Amino acid sequence: MLRQRLDEVVDRFNILEQRMAAGPQADEYVELSREYAELEPLVRSVSALRQAEKELADIDELLKADDELAEIAEAERPEVVKTIDRLADEIRVALLPKDEADAKSAILEVRAGTGGQEAALFAGDLFRMYERYAAEQGWKVEVMSMSEGEAGGYKEIIAAVRGTNVFARMKFESGVHRVQRVPVTESGGRIHTSAATVAVLPEAEDVDIDIPAADIRIDTMRASGAGGQHVNTTDSAVRITHLPTGIVVTSSEKSQHQNRARAMEVLRARLYDMMRQEADDARAAERKGQVGSGDRSERIRTYNFPQGRVTDHRINLTLYKLNEVLAGTALDEVVDALATEHQSRLLAETDG
Repeated sequence: MLRQRLDEVVDRFNILEQRMAAGPQADEYVELSREYAELEPLVRSVSALRQAEKELADIDELLKADDELAEIAEAERPEVVKTIDRLADEIRVALLPKDEADAKSAILEVRAGTGGQEAALFAGDLFRMYERYAAEQGWKVEVMSMSEGEAGGYKEIIAAVRGTNVFARMKFESGVHRVQRVPVTESGGRIHTSAATVAVLPEAEDVDIDIPAADIRIDTMRASGAGGQHVNTTDSAVRITHLPTGIVVTSSEKSQHQNRARAMEVLRARLYDMMRQEADDARAAERKGQVGSGDRSERIRTYNFPQGRVTDHRINLTLYKLNEVLAGTALDEVVDALATEHQSRLLAETDG
């Protein structure tokens, strides 16, 4: 079955190559080249696997001879078998079902949870961590709306993170993040536990989800800033209510036109995410709570300042690199481990 699937992939790749060489129209060429680029690494691995399998067959033939060549073949065989196993694993991973949203940009929402002012400060720390991580990845971050905390940080901040494969890397961040530290507002030096919630939604385009005008109500209102500062004197803030679901999105920057566009972008992302979650639940209810499920009520990670450690509870991973993680430079270590675990689960389900 696997060999037949690989034959189909190689055949499809060859067809794409021929159609691209025939000089199609620009739009068709873009689509063909996108699929070609997706298949090329897999086809290279398949070609390397078949070459290694041929080499192994030749070695096994030589082993039947009782001479010096047999001794050489015996010495080379373990390395060839190792190569075959590695390539086979790479191919199995490459053949896993793809999440169509992985290549998309994302909407990042960070909100203060339990803990009052300290929770808002922690939400600010998390958002800055993601900003730095995005910079490390070459992504762009655009703040869409924010509500500042009284002592700093954010009660809520929503931003668009744009780039290649943003959702694939960021989707594991959804959930409750907990911090254990002595707050700057604490005079007694006692360690407090606070929390912030993170939601990462794939950015949705008009082609992904259609929102009829009759399904939304748009209200304008007076914007307000933190502590009464920078308050607009015109009704520029926008609140959009999606009537079928009751989802409410607001944006309160200076331009009413920009606020409407940003609020619609967030609304599309939330509706698209809801649609994806419903599809996931329908396919496999047992996935709830697993890595990558996007369950926002799940406590996923603890940042312990006294011990300088970060613990991801989903995979029991602990790193004593708190500062590096919060600086965005070591967050990849956590993301890589989560992605590997998610991949292993998919492989187990496929094999089962």
